Amino acid sequence: MALAIDPLFFYALSIGRGGSPCLYMDGGLAAIVTVLRTCVDAVHLCHLWLQFRLAYVSRESLVVGCGKLVWDARSIASHYVRSLKGFWFDAFVILPVPQAVFWLVVPRLIREEEIKLIMTILLLIFMFQFLPKVYHSISLMRRMQKVTGYVFGTIWWGFGLNLIAYFIASHVAGGCWYILSIQRVASCIRQQCERKSTCNFSLACSDELCYQFLSTGATSGDSCGGNSTATVTVPLCLDINGPYRYGIYKWALPVISSNSVAVKILYPIFWGLMSLSTFGNALEPTSNWLEVIFSISIVLSGLMLFTLLIGNIQVFLHAVMARKRTMQIRCRDMEWWMKRRQLPSQLRQRVRYYERQRWRTMGGEDERELIKDLPEGLRRDIKRFLCLDLVKKGPLFQSLDDLILDNICDRVTPLVFCKDEKIIREGDAVQRIVFIVRGRVKSSQNLSKGIIGTSILGPGGFLGDELLSWCLRRPFIDRLPASFATFTCIEPTEAFGLNANDLRYITDHFRYKFNNERLKRTARYYSSNWRTWAAVKIQLAWRHHRLRTRPPEVNHHGNENGRNSDSRLRQYAAIFMSIRPHDHLE
Repeated sequence: MALAIDPLFFYALSIGRGGSPCLYMDGGLAAIVTVLRTCVDAVHLCHLWLQFRLAYVSRESLVVGCGKLVWDARSIASHYVRSLKGFWFDAFVILPVPQAVFWLVVPRLIREEEIKLIMTILLLIFMFQFLPKVYHSISLMRRMQKVTGYVFGTIWWGFGLNLIAYFIASHVAGGCWYILSIQRVASCIRQQCERKSTCNFSLACSDELCYQFLSTGATSGDSCGGNSTATVTVPLCLDINGPYRYGIYKWALPVISSNSVAVKILYPIFWGLMSLSTFGNALEPTSNWLEVIFSISIVLSGLMLFTLLIGNIQVFLHAVMARKRTMQIRCRDMEWWMKRRQLPSQLRQRVRYYERQRWRTMGGEDERELIKDLPEGLRRDIKRFLCLDLVKKGPLFQSLDDLILDNICDRVTPLVFCKDEKIIREGDAVQRIVFIVRGRVKSSQNLSKGIIGTSILGPGGFLGDELLSWCLRRPFIDRLPASFATFTCIEPTEAFGLNANDLRYITDHFRYKFNNERLKRTARYYSSNWRTWAAVKIQLAWRHHRLRTRPPEVNHHGNENGRNSDSRLRQYAAIFMSIRPHDHLE
């Protein structure tokens, strides 16, 4: 903001149209800009005071270690004052030089008609303090980036920062163009006056300090009119089509004599933006050396800023589109492979659906790859933060202590399943225990020929509990257990899995906890296999109860119904005993 305020001082100078054109300073606009600049300097003064309280890293400690903070108040103040880029540079950029010049020097020079000297002083002061302020702002952002790793939180803020820099450069170029245009108009007026034998004309208005911006209902000519005592045709100097060649300042003539402050500020900004964006293609300078140098500066600055902006836009777009591009390449390679292997359309559709579901869930990132190179303690804390709440949703892990939960969180992997996808089939070896976080899973178990037992698992449920019995069984058997049921996703499902080897490691190292009777009962209670077995047992008991309490129906077949019921009861009993799960509780 401080960089955008300083060029506003230029617009306090204006050419009055009352009578003969003359130069005056708009005190109202200068006062407002002075207040804004003072407020910004006050904020920077608070920053300067804060530096006396901030600890710094001792350079001597960087030789043998990672750096030691110095907290002593006197040492901090002494270090800050001795630094040229510290206190003295911070104090230099907030010196009230423009305020003092505009209120103490410029009105006196206007009365003395030292127009060229005014413009020279303004441009030198502007370069003397504005350019160091630009360097100070860049240094401040670099220090922020060194501490935090970035200037702003997102790449879009970085893109906006480049646009702001482009706008400020246009603002500065427009301000310099405005002040140089006033100098050319003053030169034209002086030349017109010198051609007349009798010319009692003053370049300064009768009121060199005029509060035109704060006045209402008055024009610039009325309040700050000309003071010519002779009739001189000097308005030709404000005519675009006049005989005087203005070169690149031609379009500034209506602006410098305008009564509207908005026009004075916005049009030079537009001119600067247009000139920088087109690399000065529309500029037609005269042979004046200052005008040529200014045009060259505009061309070089526009080339540098435009190249920097386009380069940063490319970097930002690459950062935004990188993951999407990776996804597109993966999908393209997958399509090529499926076409080459001549997969049927149904399988192709399932592959596409899975890739889309994985992209929506994971965002195209593999969390394990991002944190695999971090220190072990930091990686464990990150995975604990990400997975602890999800792990605790499983009833099996709610009673475990923090040490076991940390080991589980460090080893779980996120899983994504599509609708109608089979997680595991009945009879296959169980590779992992899966804990459902979001979605529903259907369990299907063949009880007998033509009879299937089903159940639904929701968030908090788990499957593959055969692994827990396999890990705790003694003597240990290397062969993985077989699944008792087929698990199919009813809807898109998110889960996390714990591989067999990781589960075995945890149960071996924390066997004292997994031998807890309460934990064993909890595992059996939430097991889908045991629940199916319990449902069959309840159904069998109910049928047996009905058979005993109701008298057998007698028809022309005699006791055939009773015998059929007994046969069916024995069949269910055989089915029931054949599917009874076996675990470590036995």
